[in-house]
Amino acid sequence: MLAMEKDFDAKLRIQGNSSNGGNVQRSKSFAFRAPQENFSIQDFELGKIYGVGSYSKVVRAKKKDTGIVYALKIMDKKFITKENKTAYVKLERIVLDQLDHPGIVRLFFTFQDTFSLYMALESCEGGELFDQITRKGRLSEDEARFYAAEVIDALEYIHGMGLIHRDIKPENLLLTVDGHIKIADFGSVKPMQDSQITVLPNASSDDKACTFVGTAAYVPPEVLNSSPATFGNDLWALGCTLYQMLSGTSPFKDASEWLIFQRIIARDIRFPDYFSQEARDLIDRLLDLDPSRRPGAGPVGYATLKKHPFFKGVDWTIMREQSPPKLALEAQSSESDDGHDSSWNPSHIGDCGARQCEGNTGATSSSEASGHITRLASIDSFDSKWQQFLEPGESVIMISMVKKMQKLTSKKVQLILTNKPKLIYVDPSKLVVKGNIIWSDNPSDLNIQVSSSSNFKICTPKKVLSFEDAKQRAWQWKKAIEGLQNR
Repeated sequence: MLAMEKDFDAKLRIQGNSSNGGNVQRSKSFAFRAPQENFSIQDFELGKIYGVGSYSKVVRAKKKDTGIVYALKIMDKKFITKENKTAYVKLERIVLDQLDHPGIVRLFFTFQDTFSLYMALESCEGGELFDQITRKGRLSEDEARFYAAEVIDALEYIHGMGLIHRDIKPENLLLTVDGHIKIADFGSVKPMQDSQITVLPNASSDDKACTFVGTAAYVPPEVLNSSPATFGNDLWALGCTLYQMLSGTSPFKDASEWLIFQRIIARDIRFPDYFSQEARDLIDRLLDLDPSRRPGAGPVGYATLKKHPFFKGVDWTIMREQSPPKLALEAQSSESDDGHDSSWNPSHIGDCGARQCEGNTGATSSSEASGHITRLASIDSFDSKWQQFLEPGESVIMISMVKKMQKLTSKKVQLILTNKPKLIYVDPSKLVVKGNIIWSDNPSDLNIQVSSSSNFKICTPKKVLSFEDAKQRAWQWKKAIEGLQNR
């Protein structure tokens, strides 16, 4: 284990000279604003999980000696090394260290142990904007205007620093306890050639500016066509996010990533009747097929975007001093969601080994299985930990973290539909298949009954399985399964 830690440290260490492709500032030495501490995971009292990714988890963590609460991002060293993600991790750390804006999550310090890297980030107790949309069904135009304005304020700063975020979506827009927006998750960030960020020689994202990153429903058409990344990528995602705020769903939502991509390329947008003319016009302009024509991307910068009629009455100079919309609180359930069937066990973290670390576990965030894309070549890509359940050549049609409902309890499982076709559900903690639903093209042997946007049943002659999808994709599951039956 000590050898593994030394090997990883060597990869993280600043490498002397490196080819400088472009004018991005690079430095051989760097003084971090957020220090690298000698803390241990046992210095923290761990709480609920905020989110889960392919090589990281974000968990609520209270430092025992100060009582200060952080969002602790815990990253798996072994996976990072295996998947060649070291440069991405280092770039995220360096970028967060240098960004200073009230609309961006702050990095306070980092530390590491034998198995994991840790980043202590600002804790946003208001949760994800996605959760607010889900709880309210959809936001009013006043609420959406406030949130969109705060996102624009932070995006203008990010772009002004010469950075493209590349993963703007409601799950990455966090809310403070009083309801102000902060942009999070800079794991896909790309510095442009004239970036004001100092980038260390061996800390950079992909050298190919057209590398495919982001989340399926928010990816712009030019990225699908392998065009170089531009600030317009984030503005397209902003348009998708504003649409989702106002409607409750993303504009190109469909049963699979492949179908989503077809709608994006065709620019297949359908506006609900209740959208105001101003909202419709702004979204229409942000979702322009030409990234240079999107408001905010032109030669006058963000002035065009801020002057759009949708933002009439917004005082951009005192925006963060104004009262934010009232937060909708999480509905209290009689079922214990905290700790039951958690997708995370503290004993898997750091140097805890087989013993149980102190702290509590919690349920996974709704952003699990959000369809994180890494390469266009892998059009049905998803978090790599699920790859072990696929055969060579088999690809995912649909995947969700859902609750498997039973009489007295519910358990979180990863429901996976593949093109084989195959339909399984996996224990996300133990990473073992808990059920294989026998496939049939005959609807009398396999059919899906939808009772609400979140609840559906998969019926076979031997059993009926009930599921709840927090992202309200019950109809998409029905469409995806029946689409395979009718292929």
